[in-house]
Amino acid sequence: MEKREYKRLKRTLCHKGHIIDFYTDTMELPNGKTAEWDFIGHKGAAAIVPVTDEGKILMVRQYRNAVEEYTLEIPAGGLNPGEDMKTCAARELEEETGYRAEHTEHLLDLYTTVAFCNEKIGIYFTEHLIPSKQHLDEDEFVTIESYSIDELVNFIFTGQIKDAKTIAAILAYKTKKEMK
Repeated sequence: MEKREYKRLKRTLCHKGHIIDFYTDTMELPNGKTAEWDFIGHKGAAAIVPVTDEGKILMVRQYRNAVEEYTLEIPAGGLNPGEDMKTCAARELEEETGYRAEHTEHLLDLYTTVAFCNEKIGIYFTEHLIPSKQHLDEDEFVTIESYSIDELVNFIFTGQIKDAKTIAAILAYKTKKEMK
């Protein structure tokens, strides 16, 4: 039996947004039929687990319109044109928390929603924070909080942290630390 692959026949831009672009893809399926699939194009993002000298992790609490609630997250944001993920993670750390990273290490990469979006987030960590100055965007209002890794893991399993990148980052960082 001949193996057939998926093939994109057409991609149509439906809406160009500030953060994402929404498309309809016309796909040829392995059985030869066609289907229309939604696709969201994203420029990519980066995030960072910032650990203080006392072993606490700095978190940002902010309102998220999509879920209509305040969320507790690691600092993160979208890539600027020409920017790599490591640079973006360090920039977002300083902008959102007012701390710079003396040194950052890669933790993991993840796709946020593989069913319909190509958003890839590079996640880093730093255990060397240098006080600096917070530089929030005009429409950005965040509260900085700090917690132990065990408190954050508890928040994950009690539903107080629901953000996927934050859950993955906290559990990956905890695992990395336990492996040392």
